[in-house]
Amino acid sequence: MEGPTIQLKYGTGEITANLQKKNIIQIVEPFEIEATDERAEIKKAMENPIGTKRLREIASERKRHKKRLNVVIIVSDITRPTPTKRLIPYILNELSDAEIRDEDVTIIFALGIHRKLETTEMVRLVGNNVFNRFRCINHDSINCVFAGTTKQGTAVEANKEVLEADIRVCIGSIELHYFAGYTGGYKSILPGICARSTIETNHRLMLQPTASAGRIDSPVRVDMEEAAKFVGCDFILNVVLNGKKQIVKAVAGDPIGAHREGIKVVDSMYIVPIKELADVVIVSAGGAPKDINVFQSQKALDNAKLAVKNGGSIILVAQCPEGLGDRVFERWIDEAKNRQELIDRLDIAFELGGHKAGILAKLMEQVDVYLVSDLEKGLVERAFFTCANDVNDAVDAAVAKCGSDAKLILMPQGAYTLPRYQPK
Repeated sequence: MEGPTIQLKYGTGEITANLQKKNIIQIVEPFEIEATDERAEIKKAMENPIGTKRLREIASERKRHKKRLNVVIIVSDITRPTPTKRLIPYILNELSDAEIRDEDVTIIFALGIHRKLETTEMVRLVGNNVFNRFRCINHDSINCVFAGTTKQGTAVEANKEVLEADIRVCIGSIELHYFAGYTGGYKSILPGICARSTIETNHRLMLQPTASAGRIDSPVRVDMEEAAKFVGCDFILNVVLNGKKQIVKAVAGDPIGAHREGIKVVDSMYIVPIKELADVVIVSAGGAPKDINVFQSQKALDNAKLAVKNGGSIILVAQCPEGLGDRVFERWIDEAKNRQELIDRLDIAFELGGHKAGILAKLMEQVDVYLVSDLEKGLVERAFFTCANDVNDAVDAAVAKCGSDAKLILMPQGAYTLPRYQPK
């Protein structure tokens, strides 16, 4: 019996999967919330901040003690879906109402360990008008200074300009994160504007068993929030997006209190119960920017692995126009003769970027992982994936291994959706 034709997001477009209806046991998709009035939602959040005064009040009060304030606004880079261009005017208007001058505001792109943005990318993220009015810069991981040490031993070195600012504002989006529990909140600070050594020490905590998606008690998140308090953040504006990149919830105010309110909406949309594990999981990273490279696309694999049987197959659909996506990740892969070397290296010599190579290798010891992408076959196989010409070829190969009665689960928005196994 012919089954449904499924459109899977792939870069800025889509590709088609033709499946047998009898094989599909579940399509794991978010419980989507439709956007209403985006402007009204953001305005309501800004006018009713959680756990803090309005941003204009914070700025006005500080101006009583210092005539000229230095303000930094920390925003996401191109690997995040945050609609910064639609959010930042609300922050800038509040600052303007407090008579903060344009020349006293700096917008910093939170790169973490990601590459620096080109000028055209900055313009695309914040808009031409904002880029021309305000100083916009990449985070400089070299220009960092020590701010304190967490209980877990993370020496916090953060961007000097951020530490010296009189007011710090973070703009971001909240979604599930495979080892920090969730994005958003203080994550704009760490890893966003910290030194590589600080990020690496914090991210090493991902090896602990409770470091997983959907857990606010992830040791990575706990350490991250303690570290970020050494740096400080006066106000956040975070949003939750649906699959159409529409804003369904905006929260503003305290980096902890507002963030937790946003998490409630994320959980209601993106944690999806499943009653049976599949032989084959077909997962799209969710299109751009989630499938910009292998490094980013791996987040979809970490969710998909929760829906597949041991010994089964995962088919990852990700365009990856920027290749592997991280120089350390690529170096680890190049230096490994086999997957076991990556696994051993992860346990004895954790290195940020390379950690994903080790995690990927561990997954590949448990299941077959096919990659459908624009990458050359040699590069795909060098990263220990099984290369597939298209998604239908991959499905045929995976089903052939399990038999014609193979059970399939589809995850069209894999980077955003967390399957939660709840057997009957």
